[in-house]
Amino acid sequence: MAYQYEEFKRDVYKLTDINLDLYKERQMKRRIESLIARKGFDGFESFYKGMKQDEGLLRTFVSYLTINVSQFYRNPQQWMNFDQEIIPYLRKKYGDTLTIWSAACSTGDEPYTIAMILSEYIPLSKIRIIATDLDEDVLAFAKEGVYPAKSLSDLPKKYLDKHFKKVDDSHYAISPEIKKCVEFKKHNLLKDRYFQHIHMIVCRNVVIYFTDEAKDQVYENFHGALVDDGILFIGSTEQILHAKELGFESLRTFFYKKMKI
Repeated sequence: MAYQYEEFKRDVYKLTDINLDLYKERQMKRRIESLIARKGFDGFESFYKGMKQDEGLLRTFVSYLTINVSQFYRNPQQWMNFDQEIIPYLRKKYGDTLTIWSAACSTGDEPYTIAMILSEYIPLSKIRIIATDLDEDVLAFAKEGVYPAKSLSDLPKKYLDKHFKKVDDSHYAISPEIKKCVEFKKHNLLKDRYFQHIHMIVCRNVVIYFTDEAKDQVYENFHGALVDDGILFIGSTEQILHAKELGFESLRTFFYKKMKI
């Protein structure tokens, strides 16, 4: 019998710990088929065998699955709301010693954005951001902290001038002081244990690729990770339709507060 997508999903799980059953099948299958064709393979079986033999191909596959689209200060209005409304809320509620988790952080643009905004109010020594992703390559990139100028196109000039040094005509390096605020770790949202006692979780434009069941499980796990009245900050393409059932209430658009249940 021909090797089918179901077998491919099973074998990928054994190889990577990534459970493709938890992703929207039609969308993910189409993406993988596109990658297989682009890499010159004739189907799922040959591509899987190729990944077993070629670590570079395997890393490309994992990176492709995680859809690494990121940018500093992406969706500026949301970051202005974070600055003007959410930070005052967090400081009033918990003081200046905050732990923030940037989940599925990709190349690090997001956690570094958080650190820069917070640094306007809180000493750098008190800022602790945990930044996680499934893709080890993007985590390595994030730790390096050197970004193309296009990644900074939406970043307000005051942050660029204060926290970046120009490396060459098209790249900037983030300051060591901001880098120290962020701890990068590998983490699988669909498998690994979640962190605890978090004041705010930022997870934007990620769960849209998950099945409804997996999505709800992630939100339930976020609820358990947050302290009482902690904040969940989601992406501009997302909405928690049955937030109250999952233990959240809307604080403002894209920001949800943990309710006690």
